[in-house]
Amino acid sequence: MHDRPVIFLMGPTASGKTDLAAALFDRHDAELVSVDAAQVYRGMDIGTAKPARDLLRRYPHHLIDIRAPHETWSAAEFRDHALTLIGHIHARGKLPILVGGSMFYFSALENGLSELPAADPGARARISREMEQRGPAAMHKRLQRIDAALAAAIRPSDPQRIQRALEIHRLTGCAPSEVMRRSAARRFPFPLIKLGLFTADRRVLHARIETRFRRMLARGLVGEVEAIAATLGDAGRQPSMRTVGYRQVLGFLRNELTYDEMTAKGVAATRQLAKRQLTWLRQQSNLVWVDASARPPVDSVCVYLQKRIEMVRGRAAG
Repeated sequence: MHDRPVIFLMGPTASGKTDLAAALFDRHDAELVSVDAAQVYRGMDIGTAKPARDLLRRYPHHLIDIRAPHETWSAAEFRDHALTLIGHIHARGKLPILVGGSMFYFSALENGLSELPAADPGARARISREMEQRGPAAMHKRLQRIDAALAAAIRPSDPQRIQRALEIHRLTGCAPSEVMRRSAARRFPFPLIKLGLFTADRRVLHARIETRFRRMLARGLVGEVEAIAATLGDAGRQPSMRTVGYRQVLGFLRNELTYDEMTAKGVAATRQLAKRQLTWLRQQSNLVWVDASARPPVDSVCVYLQKRIEMVRGRAAG
């Protein structure tokens, strides 16, 4: 049994994960690994709430700025990179803290990725036609009825994952998450301590989300999206540009939305993302909730972590 644990620091967008991760970095001999499907992309800084450059110099994060916006980045690639990094961090005698809000990536890392049914061209074509006719949001609602747990981990703006999940259901007749559990590959090989940030008053989180999105616009989000889109060709089809915020700004740049509509839709989409993240977190086992309504409770979290780390080492020694 491994005697060195791994920390998952999870939470909805705008809940304060970066600040708490930095504080834990200062208190523990740790290294930080980003679990964010959008922060891997270079140049996507403002809209992903990527930690500022000076903060990254002081608190380096693995798996930030490792892909160009036109390149792909999958859950399988994340899992392979993360497991390798964890091994290296442990070998350096440090504590790996994985921090972020991409819940599907946390799930892939903890539970493994499944050997799922092979793609069926006929089923895929039918679902693809429905996707074009009804749109990803409507198809995501269908997935919610079939498999609420998996739907909570997939963005409504991610047609590729929605389509694959619906294809698995059509081929097997079972909830995709159940198929994944039955055929899961290697499970997570290290002792795991999971922390989930939340705000007791949902209005506090909603206010943070709106303030942050408006601050992103003030910092130049529209210009950032415009510059990246100019390098991508059909930007709307790129997975990187389906990220919440970027998608709404693209609509504004294409004159599909007014500035006020873009702002309202961006805030609403971010709130919906936070709701899905919290839904997923509530379904997790062995999760310790951390109230981040005000300043992160660093002292109490550090005391808890130290006790858990000592327990893991004691079990391994026994």
